[in-house]
Amino acid sequence: MTPATSRLYSPIMAKKRRKKREELKKDAILKVLKDSGRPLYLREIIHNLHLPPEKRPEAKKLIKNMVKSGELTLLKGKRYGITSQLRLVTGTVIVHPDGFGFVHPDENGLEDIFIPPRKLNGAVHGDLVTARIERDSKKGPEGSIIRINERKTKEIVGIFYSGKNLGVVIPENERLRFEILIPNPKKYGNINGKAVVAKILHFSRTGTSAEGEIVKVLGDPDDINVQSQIVIHKYQLPNRFTSPARKEAKGLPKGVIKEDWTGRRDLRELPLITIDGENAKDFDDAVHVKRTKTGFILTVAIADVSHYVKKGGYLDADALSRGTSVYFPDRVIPMLPEKLSNDLCSLVPQKERLAMVVKITFDRHANVKKTAFFKAVIKSHCRFTYKIVQRLLEGKDKGLLKKHQNFIKMFKDMEELSRLLIRKRTRRGSLDFDLPEPEVILGLTGELESIVLRERSMAHKIIEEFMIAANEAVATFLFEREIPTLFRVHEPPEREKLEDMVKYMRSLGYNIKTPKKVNSFWCQKILGMVEGRPEEYIVNSMLLRSMSQAVYSPENIGHFGLASNTYLHFTSPIRRYPDLVVHRILKGNLRRVRKRPIYGEEELVFLGDHLSKRERIAMEAEREMLERLKIRYMEGKIGEEFDGIISSVTSFGMFVELKDILISGVVRLVDMADDYYEFDEKRQVLRGKRTGKVYRLGQEVRLRLISVNKARRHINFEIVEE
Repeated sequence: MTPATSRLYSPIMAKKRRKKREELKKDAILKVLKDSGRPLYLREIIHNLHLPPEKRPEAKKLIKNMVKSGELTLLKGKRYGITSQLRLVTGTVIVHPDGFGFVHPDENGLEDIFIPPRKLNGAVHGDLVTARIERDSKKGPEGSIIRINERKTKEIVGIFYSGKNLGVVIPENERLRFEILIPNPKKYGNINGKAVVAKILHFSRTGTSAEGEIVKVLGDPDDINVQSQIVIHKYQLPNRFTSPARKEAKGLPKGVIKEDWTGRRDLRELPLITIDGENAKDFDDAVHVKRTKTGFILTVAIADVSHYVKKGGYLDADALSRGTSVYFPDRVIPMLPEKLSNDLCSLVPQKERLAMVVKITFDRHANVKKTAFFKAVIKSHCRFTYKIVQRLLEGKDKGLLKKHQNFIKMFKDMEELSRLLIRKRTRRGSLDFDLPEPEVILGLTGELESIVLRERSMAHKIIEEFMIAANEAVATFLFEREIPTLFRVHEPPEREKLEDMVKYMRSLGYNIKTPKKVNSFWCQKILGMVEGRPEEYIVNSMLLRSMSQAVYSPENIGHFGLASNTYLHFTSPIRRYPDLVVHRILKGNLRRVRKRPIYGEEELVFLGDHLSKRERIAMEAEREMLERLKIRYMEGKIGEEFDGIISSVTSFGMFVELKDILISGVVRLVDMADDYYEFDEKRQVLRGKRTGKVYRLGQEVRLRLISVNKARRHINFEIVEE
């Protein structure tokens, strides 16, 4: 492993090496405690280890490390006990905005422990703690936090409020239920009401306050740019490339050079095209379809990022630490510097570019007959957007048809092939959650104009199908040759997670029950049952929420959602590091299987875990940024009426979602003044005592916006009486 990449790998690898060295000593300490049958003083442990004097300091240090890692617990009276035998659990505390919390155990397979507010004992959201399980309830274990092992919150983003001699920062994250006191606020200037980054110097014993200092002023919290910065800081998204990485990028060539042609096919004359969104700047895939006498030939060319980003280099280390690009409505936080993402590796029209090519020969029914993989030099012949391709497929715009007449036949062939691929996937059980998604429209100066439903046309489906086909082809090639790689895997949903959806559907008269073993055909059947019906959106949403999240893993367990036995990510190496990994593996095995794999098993396990986590962080950040913009969009619409649908019913009211712009809010019982409503948990309905009026899951309602709470990102509606 080269020095640059080892910056990210080395702490993990070093930890594993230390673990091997310490394993015998830890076992000896644990054996002493187990044999004693009770917690012991430090001197008792040392005595029972029968260590020579020169080894005792090392043993004491190891015992302290075992306390920090949670294997041992230091009890009152300075005695040490084995954590697992004391009904103690170490993990991360997750605090709910309402004040209670959960400890998520470090050890896999253990349940989260519920912690009432009074038993957090000074712990704050994100801390590494030790908790004692005190009782078992029907909902799971409950306990209290007995030790804070490590404070994880070092800096927070919040709003600054200035007093005469003391300022205070209120965290933006509603899970952080404490204030940061800022002494001598005048030295920071007039920043009252501004968004800031505060460094925490120390916490109070109760965890309700901390003392800190301002390290950065972000600006007006109502500015979209500042909102993006808040989310970037909150999720600790790296948005500046390191100096060595920038220097490495600067040294790259401006285009394809003579040396790059070695071992590559010349595909510059093949009329490959790109199809992307209106505002896309990084074009990492180009496609071409040719109809033959026996079927179709699909060519998918993917930017050869691995040619420029070498494993172990500084660019590679930066890309690995990010894991993925992050997309906000007003900006992109790219995985790679702009010279690569928007220039050298972007398949812009009429420019020579290096590519990895997947060529798939299909028969008339879209069955794969042959696949080929090779390096090439390509030239995109034209850049199309989804909207333009859709208009060409519809054939109504004569001017547009005339302008692109050379591509019309290929688009028709693309449509036919993609429809065959969709039909084939559907037959094998693949799931298509055709849920609408919101799209933020910004003005020329970056102001928020509107939020609309994102279009998903046949043009989108063409590219989706071709990318799935390419990903499966590469996955099959590597899997059949037993070449270690990083798969994209998706486990089936747990049976228990489907119960609420089944109860809801049965309440509507559907004669269904949860199968003992859930398969994709059953899920597909559910989607088919509700297609075109009023409850379609709710059932689709409930089924989607019951699904586990897809992850990256060297172990191929298949992809449940796509009903694919072998799947991985290959088609977006500009914005996803797993794709870059697969490119390197494929390229290194094009001629014959290497005796020594490109990535070892230990590396792939680390990469799967790390990149899955980075993907989740990116998704959460993107989701929160969208929610922040939704709040600001609705702020100026108080008093306006909307059509909505009830997405959840609770004891305190009901959650609703607006049909036209996919913005969620709540109708509280206190705002339902026409009657006293009772919650029927079994039937998931609210029923009026006097009128008998019923509000149920999936019901369409007319709503009026009554308030917006920007700080807590809450939107409150009331029912408009018919």
